[in-house]
Amino acid sequence: MFGPLGGPELLFILAVALLVFGPKRLPKVGRTLGKAMGEFRRASTDLRRTLNAEIALEEEDEPPAPRPAPKAAPAKTEPTQSSQTTAQRPAEVE
Repeated sequence: MFGPLGGPELLFILAVALLVFGPKRLPKVGRTLGKAMGEFRRASTDLRRTLNAEIALEEEDEPPAPRPAPKAAPAKTEPTQSSQTTAQRPAEVE
């Protein structure tokens, strides 16, 4: 629960705190410390949520990676009129 701190370490810390603050002020110090830790957790959770939301917005704003264009089928060509010869009518004599 407390990481590398075990039972003897916690008892030693409590004994030192009792000697430093005294029996009357120790509960008040504990409450203040607990409130400060709770506020820190709330602030860090809020910061984490804000950062995750900003990252998600940045990812949405990025344009998608360009996809390669599909290969176009070769266009069918039709024969042109220039290949055909046009016959001229003979000039009419009057």
